[in-house]
Amino acid sequence: MLKPDGVFLGCLVGGGTLSELRAALIEAETEITDGVSPRLSPLPGLQDMAGLLQRIGFALPVADVERVTVRYEHPLKLMQDLKGMGEQAAFAKRDGQARRPLSRRTLARMAEIYAERFSDPDGKVRASFEIIWLSGWAPAVGQPQPRPDIAP
Repeated sequence: MLKPDGVFLGCLVGGGTLSELRAALIEAETEITDGVSPRLSPLPGLQDMAGLLQRIGFALPVADVERVTVRYEHPLKLMQDLKGMGEQAAFAKRDGQARRPLSRRTLARMAEIYAERFSDPDGKVRASFEIIWLSGWAPAVGQPQPRPDIAP
């Protein structure tokens, strides 16, 4: 718990992160298996995080988003980075049920779709990341308040 008038600063990846990979995986898996398994962790959106700051009771809450695009030589290089971060294990086992393994055929089709839809003229593929920045102050007596004419 923060002391009165203490500041909270936070940063996390948001819901628009890896939208290209999510789309390519869903399409490839649907084509090949007629279904989809969860492959990437669900991530909160900007509005979710802003609402959380308010529900917790922070004063003067601020939530902002920064969008960053990273380019890779090939979609599998992105997958390699995600594996190195341990992301592939996000849904390894849930409620006693193992997720369906990603087949080589599905992975190859995902890479084709990704390259077709999300590559630049030089052949590199884009990966989008949303970085959500958060700040808020622990309530305190005498703390500045929003102007009453613009408060919600």
